[in-house]
Amino acid sequence: MHRFKVDQMGCGGCVKSVTRAIIDIEPEAQVAVDLGAKLVTVSGAVGPAGHIARAVTAAGYPAEQVRATA
Repeated sequence: MHRFKVDQMGCGGCVKSVTRAIIDIEPEAQVAVDLGAKLVTVSGAVGPAGHIARAVTAAGYPAEQVRATA
């Protein structure tokens, strides 16, 4: 599972764009978005976090991985 902070998401259209960017490169991914917190969680059979962050950033929404805390 990977989590990303995507500060530029502000509406439902943004959520759709970010989700589409992820699904385009990781078709089996499960994407959950918390628009209020501007967090995206990607789980399932997914590749490296950097790969996902680059795809979201390329879609116009700079993404920063959020590291899990113990």
